[in-house]
Amino acid sequence: MNPTRYEPWHHIHHLRKELDRLFEPYNTTGDDQSSVATCDWIPPVDIKEEKDRYVLRADIPGVDPKDIEIIAENGILTIRGNRPGETRENRAGYSRVERPCGSFYRRFSLPDTADLAQIAARSAHGVLEIGIPKLTHTLSRTIKVEG
Repeated sequence: MNPTRYEPWHHIHHLRKELDRLFEPYNTTGDDQSSVATCDWIPPVDIKEEKDRYVLRADIPGVDPKDIEIIAENGILTIRGNRPGETRENRAGYSRVERPCGSFYRRFSLPDTADLAQIAARSAHGVLEIGIPKLTHTLSRTIKVEG
C-alpha cells in the first residue's frame, strides 16, 4: 500500500479555482473590459423561439423607454438602462424598500440565424419586448455523395 499525503488545503484551493472560473466574466483586473457588468439590478428575461423570429421579454417596470439602450453587434445583444429611484433622504418613513432602482445591464449571445439589421423593440406596461427576426435564407444544404 502506498501512503498518500493528506493535503487539507487542496479542497479549498480547488473551490477557489472553481469560483474564479465562475466569476471570470466579471473579472475587472484584465485589460478586456467588454464583459464587465456594473449594475444595480438585473431584470428577469424570458426568451422564446418562434417559427420566424426570437422574442426576448424583459420586466422593466418604471423604466422610461428613452432610458433604454439596445445594441446588437458581433453576435451579442446588449440591453442597458436606468430606473430612477428615490434618494436615501427621501426614503425616510419607509419601513421596507424592495423595488430595485438604478442601472441595469444584460448581455445575450445571438444565434447565427439572427437578422441583426431587422431587430425591433417596444415597451408596454413595464415589459420590454425585443423581436429578432431569423434570416430568410439558410447556409446549410444537403450534399449528395456520388459513388
